[in-house]
Amino acid sequence: MRGTGRRPRGVCVVERRAVWVEAARPRTLPAAVVPVAVGSAIAHADGAFEWRAFALALVGALAIQISANFANDVSDARRGADTTDRLGPQRMVASGLITPSQMWIATWLAIAVAAACGIGLTLIAGPLVLVIGLASIVAMLGYVGGPLPYGYKGLGELFVFVFFGLVATVGSRYAHDGSVPALAWLLAVPVGLLATAILVINNLRDLETDARAGKRTLVVIVGTVSGRRLFGLLICGAYLMVAGVVVARMATVWLLLAWLTAPLGYRLATRVAAADDPAELRPALGQTARLHLLFGLLLAVGIILGGSG
Repeated sequence: MRGTGRRPRGVCVVERRAVWVEAARPRTLPAAVVPVAVGSAIAHADGAFEWRAFALALVGALAIQISANFANDVSDARRGADTTDRLGPQRMVASGLITPSQMWIATWLAIAVAAACGIGLTLIAGPLVLVIGLASIVAMLGYVGGPLPYGYKGLGELFVFVFFGLVATVGSRYAHDGSVPALAWLLAVPVGLLATAILVINNLRDLETDARAGKRTLVVIVGTVSGRRLFGLLICGAYLMVAGVVVARMATVWLLLAWLTAPLGYRLATRVAAADDPAELRPALGQTARLHLLFGLLLAVGIILGGSG
């Protein structure tokens, strides 16, 4: 039988799924998982853990992260930041694989999922959870969208530290019973530092194309050398913060389980510091995300094993 020249429908479906999975930027998703894990572990140590709160917080955090990635994809394409010569993974709107309208529909669907989770959490911890969620969504949409995209003004790192560190970790603890012990604030700091490191390495990789597109990330503003130093300081700061919490007797030595990842952090920081070519930073984004995930999960295990102090 003569071929029709068409690809099997099943192949097309698989390819479309792969495109959307790539658009969700799975390497960045640990930034959503870790604060929920740490905040929920603190709730467990306090005897306040609630499975429904954990599940809703996790799904909601992932939905916000994915919606942010979708919104960044379409907004960067509109502003010309995602060009064909960028070193990172392919961006779907800029490459024409997903239309802007399709990406915005997907963005709002993800936001709807996050909002539904927030409504569910209000039944457990009260309306403040919904306020936290709405603030996170508004901040996410303003990152590279809106009239004053602060991701283009060197404020992206501050946004990530605040919302994927402090707000997400403390909010995840609050979601279980409406309370926030001091330990949640303290451990939100290393979580936020490593989440910020993910953005810094992404911006180091894309420095040249961002600068040409007028996207003034913090790395573009301070330069490559200072950007690499910042990356190393963020990683170092995460470990020092955990050690400080233990030394201050705010938690037990079990918290130092997170230090098992220190060799990985050291190798990654030294590799980034020595990289002469931006192309050498391609694998560093995934490695930083994995470091963040391993660090956060071990930190959560240490919290559970040692109690809250």
